[in-house]
Amino acid sequence: MVTTFIFFLIGGLLAMLIRAELITPPSNLLDRPLYNGLFTLHGTIMIFLWIIPFNAGLANYLVPLMLGARDMAFPLVNAISFWMIPPAGVLLLSSFFLPNGTAQSGWWSYPPISLQIPPGQPINGEFIWILSLVIIGISSIMGAVNFVSTIFWMRAPGMTFFRMPVFVWSVFSAQLLQLVNLPSLTGALILLLFDLNFGTQFFKPLENGDPIIYQHLFWFYSHPAVYIMALPAFGIFAEVLPAFSRNPLFGYRSLAVASLGIAIVSIFVWVHHMFTSATPSWMRILFMFTSMLVAVPTGVKAFGWTATVWKSKLHLETPMLFALGGAAMFLLGGVTGVMLAAVPFDIHVHNTYFIVGHFHYIVFNTITMAIFAAIYFWFPKITGRMYAEGWGKLHFWLTFIGANLTFFPMLPLGLQGMVRRISSYEPEYQGWNIVASLGAFLLGVSTLPFIGNMVGSLLYGQRAVNNPWHATGLEWTTTSPPPRENFAEIPVVKRPPYDYGDPKYSVIEPNESEEERRREIWER
Repeated sequence: MVTTFIFFLIGGLLAMLIRAELITPPSNLLDRPLYNGLFTLHGTIMIFLWIIPFNAGLANYLVPLMLGARDMAFPLVNAISFWMIPPAGVLLLSSFFLPNGTAQSGWWSYPPISLQIPPGQPINGEFIWILSLVIIGISSIMGAVNFVSTIFWMRAPGMTFFRMPVFVWSVFSAQLLQLVNLPSLTGALILLLFDLNFGTQFFKPLENGDPIIYQHLFWFYSHPAVYIMALPAFGIFAEVLPAFSRNPLFGYRSLAVASLGIAIVSIFVWVHHMFTSATPSWMRILFMFTSMLVAVPTGVKAFGWTATVWKSKLHLETPMLFALGGAAMFLLGGVTGVMLAAVPFDIHVHNTYFIVGHFHYIVFNTITMAIFAAIYFWFPKITGRMYAEGWGKLHFWLTFIGANLTFFPMLPLGLQGMVRRISSYEPEYQGWNIVASLGAFLLGVSTLPFIGNMVGSLLYGQRAVNNPWHATGLEWTTTSPPPRENFAEIPVVKRPPYDYGDPKYSVIEPNESEEERRREIWER
């Protein structure tokens, strides 16, 4: 998690450089090849080196605790999976020092643009980009096998599937997607590498190759990748919201099954990224329907979150603020997603900043906000220290305001026709771009209180009790931080995962602490 946060800072710095360039209509800060390289690496880092591996790191820590397991099923595979990520990230960043710079064809790397390199340079930015992503892909596949095996075979006695927390269901669904969909991207990148360096013609249109096949292979993974990123975030909301509203999670089984529903439907939506890529009409209609259908299980989740906090007495600590903010922003990201599923509207705003705004409302305003909620929520458990609440709330408000200032202007800009990926634009778009750039700089500033809070709390923070939030998860019954193998004895589970307000589990005997009561419930 620490490693991926370093990449988050690097990706954020690249984003601030991009937004600095876009303050003025003419391109006057960065030359165009450098601008292309910056937005290529920004997208690649934020997806493949920040959100996806951070979620994997968080799940590596929490899933065994939530299941009552000693460790992941294959610890050695786990270690190898992690240690492939830092070298891949360093390799990707090293492309800045190549004579022709880093890859410049976007994080999707469409051929034939991605195949246009100077002759006689086999080691180039595009080659490095492909090699880095293949390494990350292999790491993710290994991790997915480990997660699925752990959830199937490492559950404590009594931990049935419908006693697992929704976070575990979300991780399980996301990792199934990794297993099913990621090999298509890895295979496509290997074929692209052969076209780039070894003279093959898989995707070269002038030599009877078909670049549309690459788009299909790429998006077959890369749209489900949005749900691979989002499902753990949904699971985080399901853990944080009940804890700070003191209500049982509404519709637990529905939310658990909805995770699998999202995963299944998301496999069949990838072509909506290709409505303008010579896609036949019958295919457009089919994938428009499936793309809208995915809103049903996601709507179930949003309804469950809303019903959980309805008429409850909210405790607005920092994790709850980030969870509420992220869940609220998901509504705007989801509504714009349904709009983009409609073929006529999608064609109208294709390749505009509306796409960028929608995407960032999902990946930053929803998923990254959920990640921050998770960090604050489980920080006492992981470190044994409490964070500074005041600094946490300052971090939330700077992030929430900065994120909306940055990404909301992109929606009207896209509706007006501003094209993405270009460093210059028409003067009439400057007003909204100034607002977006100021918001981006505010987002950059917002990380400072977070870093200071985490480092200061780790060194000097008040020692945390085992269950500072009075939460019901199994992870809160062990010490903070947990011992080497999580539990002194493997617990036997005899209760549902969310028992807030249930009289059967909430009677406290005289002179019995809340923490002792929780431990007794798990052990009896």
